[in-house]
Amino acid sequence: MTEHFNTIIIGAGLSGIGAACHHRRECPDRNFVVLEARGQMGGTWDLFRYPGIRSDSDMHTLGYDFKPWTDGKAIADGPAILDYIKETAAEFGIENHIRYDQKVTAMDWKSEEACWHLTLTSANSETFLMKANFIISAAGYYNYDEGHNPHFEGRDDFGGDIIHPQHWPENYDVSGKTIVVIGSGATAVTLVPNLAETAQHVTMLQRSPTWIASRPDTDKVADIFRKILPEKLAYKLTRAKNIAYTRFIYNSAQKKPKKMGDYLLKQIRKELGPNYNVEKHFTPSYNPWDQRLCLVPNGDLFQAMKAGKAAVVTDHIDRFVEGGILLKSGRTLPADMIVTATGLKVVVGGQAEISVDGEVKNLADSFGYYGLMFSDIPNMVSIFGYTNASWTMRADLISRFGCRLMNHMDATGLDTVTPRAPEGLTARPFVDFEAGYIMRVVEQLPKQGDRDPWQNRQDYKFDKVALMKSAIENEGLVFSSSKKHVSALESVA
Repeated sequence: MTEHFNTIIIGAGLSGIGAACHHRRECPDRNFVVLEARGQMGGTWDLFRYPGIRSDSDMHTLGYDFKPWTDGKAIADGPAILDYIKETAAEFGIENHIRYDQKVTAMDWKSEEACWHLTLTSANSETFLMKANFIISAAGYYNYDEGHNPHFEGRDDFGGDIIHPQHWPENYDVSGKTIVVIGSGATAVTLVPNLAETAQHVTMLQRSPTWIASRPDTDKVADIFRKILPEKLAYKLTRAKNIAYTRFIYNSAQKKPKKMGDYLLKQIRKELGPNYNVEKHFTPSYNPWDQRLCLVPNGDLFQAMKAGKAAVVTDHIDRFVEGGILLKSGRTLPADMIVTATGLKVVVGGQAEISVDGEVKNLADSFGYYGLMFSDIPNMVSIFGYTNASWTMRADLISRFGCRLMNHMDATGLDTVTPRAPEGLTARPFVDFEAGYIMRVVEQLPKQGDRDPWQNRQDYKFDKVALMKSAIENEGLVFSSSKKHVSALESVA
């Protein structure tokens, strides 16, 4: 017999566990299950095991809006974040609702039943079916099986290990090694100072620089709040403070990019001294926040550089050679091992095939309803967080909106909601973001329109009103009831 749930949540990572908690709190009368393709919860924070794995934003905003982050470190390491996810799941009784090693490979909406038919594949390749009236997809936006691995000429000629951070070997020893880390994003700037603690030397090899900001890994104001205020109130105030600060920094960068860039470069010059070539190695060709700003807690990258344990080289790769990497400039970087911090491989919809009444849908042909539902795809909310702030801030809002939507349908006797895009929408990229991992797949992503509710604004203040306070029924959503539809047909007959 095929199991049938009111709600299926896909993914047991940070977003999926959060969605399940919101569901328990706000939709107590709806049964649900969480489907996780891997063998354990945690998503990103369980998968990535490379040295120094940490958050790239503060935990008072990366944490859930309903679950205070109480650790002293605001910029937390991966294991601490994983513990937080597990603690939250235990506190809200989510663990017994999770089915592990169950990957959703196909989803077909059946209009006459007003439900999804899901095809699942288990760890031993067994295939089976499950039904759901509503889906919350928290499957993540990247391929868990493989990272982005560009072609490097001469790769097989290199005499040492080549490792992608997404597949870091357990207990791998870098002691005494000369290492080249290819990349300049969040993973690279995290890896370099951590590897440098035991390696002989680490070089960060970049084609072009990334904007980098240094900040403490603790929050003094949060520490004060925790001492004098109740836990939940202290967290709420710290979270509000950090959201306001993040919005201020982002908006300042948008309005006065040169001023923001000059400020960031000034801080780096203070760290590395007047003789360091900041223009070459730390001055990007794009404006701050056109791509995500890289966070360096306590200036650890700069500390490793000043200690002579790390260096930054800006050049292009000609080929790998036995003893390292030959650059286009003719210089050879010696290496015992190479780390390819070359990014993620972005996927859409957790790689599941999506159909409506047997017709396969290409999400690239659809428009995003506030960036969380897709035109002509019924009863599905998809979690995609912020590119310019902490991911979880938007994940919380989307989960709560999904609960709002389901509760509205239950209260009004409706069972189907479908976003319908109007004629004449001007198609724009799903997010206004120029990061390489997005640009590589921009044509595969849904589109956003040129007006609401078809824009993906990436603006917390706007989203909070649009998703939590605006009327559920509007011109973008079409509601119906399969029961009413069947009754009408029967009366005609």
